Amino acid sequence: MALKRTGLLFGSFNPVHIGHIAVAGYMKEFAGLDEIWFIVSPQNPLKNPEQLASPTARLHMVRLATEDFPAFIASDIEFGMPLPSYTLNTIKKLTGEYPGRDYHIITGTDNIDSVISWKGGRTLIRDYQFLVYPRAGEDSANLNLFRKAFVVNAPLIEVSSSFVRKSLKEGKDMRAFVPLRAYEYIVKNRIYL
Repeated sequence: MALKRTGLLFGSFNPVHIGHIAVAGYMKEFAGLDEIWFIVSPQNPLKNPEQLASPTARLHMVRLATEDFPAFIASDIEFGMPLPSYTLNTIKKLTGEYPGRDYHIITGTDNIDSVISWKGGRTLIRDYQFLVYPRAGEDSANLNLFRKAFVVNAPLIEVSSSFVRKSLKEGKDMRAFVPLRAYEYIVKNRIYL
């Protein structure tokens, strides 16, 4: 039986936006993945916790944003793990709990060069597969360090969670940038407003 090719899209998703959905869709359809797991990080060690909506709210927004996509899974695997969340610990836990999958870490060219400095970065570079999508103005000089890293020619999508949060605070209508159900949840619960 063939292993299920599973893309892992890690993030704070603070909030989830159309760029996340578009990258996941592209990776599924054009990089040969069977499914995409959105790994919601309760506390990314590189993010200021004071700027994050609650972990449960962010997970719920991802669930709302992905519910029409059967191959997209909102994962809370890091919610039962020690904080902050480290990619290596999470992928080891996933491999133990969900065997029979061929895992691929999805990241952008803006993050790929920093993997070496992550906790367990050398192990990630040596042992795991990366699918890298382009970000404007970013180019990776260190792809040759990776055992398996492939740049996927995905379209550039210049939307960020920080842009969405700032715009919401300014009273802008961000329905075009956030999946509708997640946007309605944000407005109803006055998250980021």
